Amino acid sequence: MPELPEVEVTRRGIAPHVAGTRIARIDVRNGALRWPVPDGLDTLLRGETLIGVTRRGKYLLLEYAPGWLLVHLGMTGTLRVMQEPQSLPAAGVHDHIDLVFERCALRYRDPRRFGAVLFHARSAGDVLAHPLLASLGVEPLTDDFDGAWLYAGTRGRTVSIKQALLAGTIVVGVGNIYASESLFRAGIHPRMPAGKLSKARAEKLAQAVKVVLAAAIEKGGSTLRDFVGSDGQSGYFQQEYFVYDRTGQPCRVCGTPIRQIVQGQRSTFFCPHCQK
Repeated sequence: MPELPEVEVTRRGIAPHVAGTRIARIDVRNGALRWPVPDGLDTLLRGETLIGVTRRGKYLLLEYAPGWLLVHLGMTGTLRVMQEPQSLPAAGVHDHIDLVFERCALRYRDPRRFGAVLFHARSAGDVLAHPLLASLGVEPLTDDFDGAWLYAGTRGRTVSIKQALLAGTIVVGVGNIYASESLFRAGIHPRMPAGKLSKARAEKLAQAVKVVLAAAIEKGGSTLRDFVGSDGQSGYFQQEYFVYDRTGQPCRVCGTPIRQIVQGQRSTFFCPHCQK
């Protein structure tokens, strides 16, 4: 956590407040995140107008004339909109960075500090060529991702279809929760070798991924522990899980107890009757 839906919920929440406004200052209280926060961000961006907020995979891209801020929420990160920028509430121990704009501020909180705030200069070229972004697969909610793409990307792969989804090289942003849910909706066993996926099942799985991610975004994402949206509200898609974190509970479709296995050090949840 957070996965693609939570990052997209965050993007949609912050963009209307900050896009097109100038940044007054950047306060970095603790730059020791997954990678060190670059020195001099305040000097570099103070007074610059935020052109727009986009997303690539699980990365938020805040574009300015000099370049882009890349923000990754890691496992426990949130980016909250704080009103009244001239009288911000006192920062907590896990509130590491404030981006203070004219009319509000964005407060980056990350208890485990596995997230990142980085800078990609425009002089270094297109931000999508950044090393963290260049090898990412296609976006799942675009027309580029369909059954044909998924089928082609899995040819010759002996890894399980669950792990192929998580790898991010075929399709980006389908994390552990939503991979389990998508495989359930497509009726595919998570241990199936990716290379054995038929064209028909690839089409069904691609559509399931789109449906699951879109539904999660609509519900504000999933809040299992730390995630809240930019307004501080928890997501509630977890109330609609079919399999994730439901070990031993009856399948919502057939009543068979949900099973849990470990794949690549990650828990996978599935229905042994519905998924073949």
